[in-house]
Amino acid sequence: MCGIAGLFYPGTPKPVEPARIAAMTDALAHRGPDGSGIWTAPGVGFGHRRLSIIDLAGGRQPMATDDGEITVTYNGEIYNFAEVRAELEAKGAHFRTAGDTEVLLHGWRAWGPELLDRLNGMFAFALHDSRRQSLFLARDRMGVKPLHYVELADGALAFASELKGLLAHPLLRRELDVRAIEDFMGLGYVPDDACLIAGAKKLPAGHFLLVERGHPVPQPRKWWDVDFSQRAKGSARDLQAELTDHLRAAVRSRMVADVPLGAFLSGGVDSSAVVALMAEASPRAVQTCTIGFDEAGHDERAHAQAIADRFATDHRVRTVASDDFALIDTLVAAFDEPFADASALATYRVCELARERVTVALSGDGADEAMAGYRRYRFHAAEERVRGLLPAALRRGAGALGAIYPKADWAPRPLRARTTLLALAEDGPTAYAKSVGVTLPAIREGLYNAATRRALGGHRAERRYIETMRAAPARDGLDAAQYADFKHWLPGDILTKVDRTSMAVSLEAREPLLDHRLIEFAATLPTSLRIRGSEGKWLMKKAMEPYLPREILYRPKMGFVTPISAWFRGPLADDAANLARSAVLATWFEPAAIERLASEHKAGRAEHGRTLWQLLMLEKSVARLFA
Repeated sequence: MCGIAGLFYPGTPKPVEPARIAAMTDALAHRGPDGSGIWTAPGVGFGHRRLSIIDLAGGRQPMATDDGEITVTYNGEIYNFAEVRAELEAKGAHFRTAGDTEVLLHGWRAWGPELLDRLNGMFAFALHDSRRQSLFLARDRMGVKPLHYVELADGALAFASELKGLLAHPLLRRELDVRAIEDFMGLGYVPDDACLIAGAKKLPAGHFLLVERGHPVPQPRKWWDVDFSQRAKGSARDLQAELTDHLRAAVRSRMVADVPLGAFLSGGVDSSAVVALMAEASPRAVQTCTIGFDEAGHDERAHAQAIADRFATDHRVRTVASDDFALIDTLVAAFDEPFADASALATYRVCELARERVTVALSGDGADEAMAGYRRYRFHAAEERVRGLLPAALRRGAGALGAIYPKADWAPRPLRARTTLLALAEDGPTAYAKSVGVTLPAIREGLYNAATRRALGGHRAERRYIETMRAAPARDGLDAAQYADFKHWLPGDILTKVDRTSMAVSLEAREPLLDHRLIEFAATLPTSLRIRGSEGKWLMKKAMEPYLPREILYRPKMGFVTPISAWFRGPLADDAANLARSAVLATWFEPAAIERLASEHKAGRAEHGRTLWQLLMLEKSVARLFA
């Protein structure tokens, strides 16, 4: 894995100072500690920080064709590069290196942007074509690898793997976009169609940007999308066999590396499935690692150990204390933008543990989104069935009842009648958008000061979810919810979390369960093969029955749980109270409203832990940006 950065002048090809590119790439040194490179030409400059994974001796970047016509700087892995290389060699291409980077150079010459359709991998890259006088930026289908860009005052288009690469350029104005603050407060992360720094953008997943000299910077173009509108034909048994083939191929393709390779093992279905298939394909013991917690209700070490024993892995465990909040400032530095998914602390710790022995680690991320594994999918599908049965008048009545029904935030969602009644009164997209949020609109409205409410002009974080679900290529509400999560939650939260925490310790994380062929297949599965009764990921669990014990496949999902609510009633109670006195937060929020939240939470009169965590992460992120 690597870090990339660069500049391109679409208008006059002004000279690019190598020192400017060096400053941008130096800000990304953690992404590539094994080497660096800079290349400049009139009107363009590329930088690269390398984490050596494949072709350790010959993969230096930026890399150019023999004639110097095409140059690339690239972050990622192309898992099928050998097949694409063979196709290019059959067309007459001559390769000087043994890795995947050179495939991009010859592939661009042969196919132009259609090269992307042939790639199976995770990537973000920039390619300069001197003959066309163009810059081509591209990002992989799922958004595993990030890419930020911005137009600067001197006419340059700057790009970098992380926002901190752009911030290293002195012409980037550090003005904050208040809409991104609303997005963060609503969702817990700044989504891919927004950025905390006004004017900066993220290239969306499955998109490319082709900038030609003499023309203004265009809008990105979509080159891939997932389609939930089709249904696979065949029996459950046949589809199960096909799914197993996809899973096996996805894992094996991601086991190619010239450096030590291992896997994260939580003891859940997804990571256990990856480890099982790795063990099947590996002649040596698979290196696995687990993070445990000193709270029994959140500790999965025993389950992980059972899988490690079953497949004879070389397994290591580290226990994290329940008060492991010393990482907060480390995470703020890693993410740049505020990020409120507190499981990032545990993810950082497991990456840190893995990096002690391996350079590449496979994860189980993506299966919940692809196979409908989250509980919220089951709730949403059930609510959609009820909506289809109830007349509109009865649904409005349910909403009126919900408005006066007592809250029960402590209870499991099926027992929270208020939440269900209010959701039934709304249409599916609106209800689902609220269910994936963190701080509800009414609470946010009460926190903002008058100036912020005016500046937002009605902008709401949930709107993107609602619009995406209504326009989704989908056959039912479950399809639409999964599609929206692929567009927002997956790249904005899950993949951002894994990328930043793994790259912070110079570890390459690979997600086999996000192989695009697997995702395209999963999107066609009938709803009954994704959710059956109380079981999500039903077909995947059936497919893994020959590999994994039932007590792993069918136990309740746990995941990384961080006790932030307890922290704000204990060791971080003073931090919560100090938020009301923050000059940073006072720019957008009413101090008295924050003080009320902190007081109610500490006294146990209400549950505001996640909102307080958001405010803390926002304050620290903004303060760091302007330090």
